Amino acid sequence: MQLNDVDIKDTYAEAFGIKVSRLLITAATKKLALVAATEATGYGTSVIGCPAEAGVDGYVSPLETPDGRPGYTIMICNSSKKELDHELLERIGMGILTAPTTAVFNALEDTEEVLKAGFKLKFFGDGYEKEVEVGGRTVHSIPIMSGDFLVEAEFGIKEGVAGGNFFILADSQMNALIAAEAAVDAIHEVPGTITPFPGGIVASGSKVGCNEYNFLNASTNEKMCVSLKDEVVESEVRKDVSGIYEIVIDGIDEESVREAMKQGIKAACTIPGIKEISAGNYGGSLGAYKIDLQDLL
Repeated sequence: MQLNDVDIKDTYAEAFGIKVSRLLITAATKKLALVAATEATGYGTSVIGCPAEAGVDGYVSPLETPDGRPGYTIMICNSSKKELDHELLERIGMGILTAPTTAVFNALEDTEEVLKAGFKLKFFGDGYEKEVEVGGRTVHSIPIMSGDFLVEAEFGIKEGVAGGNFFILADSQMNALIAAEAAVDAIHEVPGTITPFPGGIVASGSKVGCNEYNFLNASTNEKMCVSLKDEVVESEVRKDVSGIYEIVIDGIDEESVREAMKQGIKAACTIPGIKEISAGNYGGSLGAYKIDLQDLL
């Protein structure tokens, strides 16, 4: 199958379940809201080595926020409910409360489970905290040096999907990079999804386990390394490919991840020099979700 003369490989992306929380951060300006969102989602590329997978979901206009200020939604993901609770508390406390003029609201309503990170954080107020109503929501108002920090008491969590992915194979590293950036821009238009890697782009696609060192649970995907295509016997890199980037997507549900993959692939295939779109899977050993590339299109 081809899309814009780009080969869409007959394969699937293997994704896995993960617990997801979604927050809305508002601030006096769009810039300050994005600064806080960026800080709160740092060191969150992959649960292979990070304490969570996290990223900025999208911009929310002042017309749609509880306090009438610009904001950004973010997502924080972890396989453990306990660990996710810990991450919410630390990321809100150290990445958002410390940022100028911010407030934090729950952006995942009507869930069966909640985490009380905001309730726990209120004790930073040392007895001076109080409850106020903002946009029909009851929030904790915590006095801080620059004014008051507002945080909703509870944040919804649900079972989401992590690890949706596709590979962009191009005739050069630069064309692969341009296509990857176009894909990330398109994915950012799909609500309820994040691309947690730096700039949304994975430069170091990995595989489960390691061939040479038994102390590693993940290692480089040598079959997809362009510099090894003439060295690895079972290399999956075509002779006409000299640049590969991977896009990884987490979402609030499978439908959101599928739509993000679809839009990202379509955008990538508009860039000259793209030869093939593929995906990573591990024969079903990693996760329960199999997203067929050709079915998406």
